[in-house]
Amino acid sequence: MATEIRLLYDGTYYIDPLVKSVQWSGDVAKPHRTLQIELSNTIDGDEQAIDIEVGKEIRFYADGVGLFRGVIFEYSVNNNGEAAITAHDENVYLTKNVDTRKFVKMTAQAIVKEIGKAYGIPTGDIAATGYVIPKLILRNMTLWDMIVTALTETRKQNGRKFVPVASNGKLNLREKKDSAVRWMLEDGVNITSANRSRSIEETRTSVKVIGGDDKKPLKATETDAAMVKQYGLMQHLEQAESDLKQSAITQLAKQRLKDLAKVDEEVLVEALGITDVVAGTAVYAFESMTDLVGGFYVNADTHTFQSGTHLMEVTLSKTDDLPKLEYEEEPVKKAKAKKKKKKAKDKTNKAETNSKIGGAKP
Repeated sequence: MATEIRLLYDGTYYIDPLVKSVQWSGDVAKPHRTLQIELSNTIDGDEQAIDIEVGKEIRFYADGVGLFRGVIFEYSVNNNGEAAITAHDENVYLTKNVDTRKFVKMTAQAIVKEIGKAYGIPTGDIAATGYVIPKLILRNMTLWDMIVTALTETRKQNGRKFVPVASNGKLNLREKKDSAVRWMLEDGVNITSANRSRSIEETRTSVKVIGGDDKKPLKATETDAAMVKQYGLMQHLEQAESDLKQSAITQLAKQRLKDLAKVDEEVLVEALGITDVVAGTAVYAFESMTDLVGGFYVNADTHTFQSGTHLMEVTLSKTDDLPKLEYEEEPVKKAKAKKKKKKAKDKTNKAETNSKIGGAKP
């Protein structure tokens, strides 16, 4: 059965009669989804049929279901009228704004809401993230990187995973939880090709976290003995914020080991298109040659609509590879702390030297 597509430009013109192909794609490493359109934007071969302008809205429907609403960021056309449109949904503005912000005793949920309010980005359902982050000073970062940093700090403490998504023109934050898999990809049924790879390049079998200060250092080490035996000792070292207590440092080490003590597995599958299978969802896949079997997360997807057909290429992974950004304390603060420690050390050394001189016998 052929897939019927509709494309509405600027709320006025349906341009689908001019369209040759559409690619609709997303990736968990990006906050937005992208629509790329190839079209023949002419009827008589002399003039463009529709005057396409960047900054205008475009909407995409497949079989009557709205899949995309976004803004045209790029448009090109040649002398033959062959044209291309690239549009992104509203979450793209998280990557187009750079600033320096300070957040004190706020959850990631509150940070997302504050960013949306400050930069005119409409927010919808923002999930409660739980962990109150003591302090974040984020310099020269995109709004997206700020949100990812806050979500990374949250995940490191409570293990909960959240993903920003665009829906009906609003920024939403949803928690990723294990749920029933609705879709199956299977050879001989809907898979057209598959490739599978496994790697321990980024695997770590032990985690050591160091916190506190020079006078009262705090440490915690967690090790997966079974993985050490199988893959060898590979230790990750992490510097915690100086104001974290021992319990928080221990919890951080446990959570980081849980995140890192895994074998990365990635699968690239081409299959008949399913519009619900997009980055951030989960599927069950079976393919005999690659021994592909089980549940997988969709890390990236590209759906192609052309001549009534709908195909998709999806990147699958056993691990839920949401983007992560590690927070580092403010460089200026670090420099001042080092300077203060050096000054104190020099003062102590000087006092010891004077004591020795004063106490020396003639």
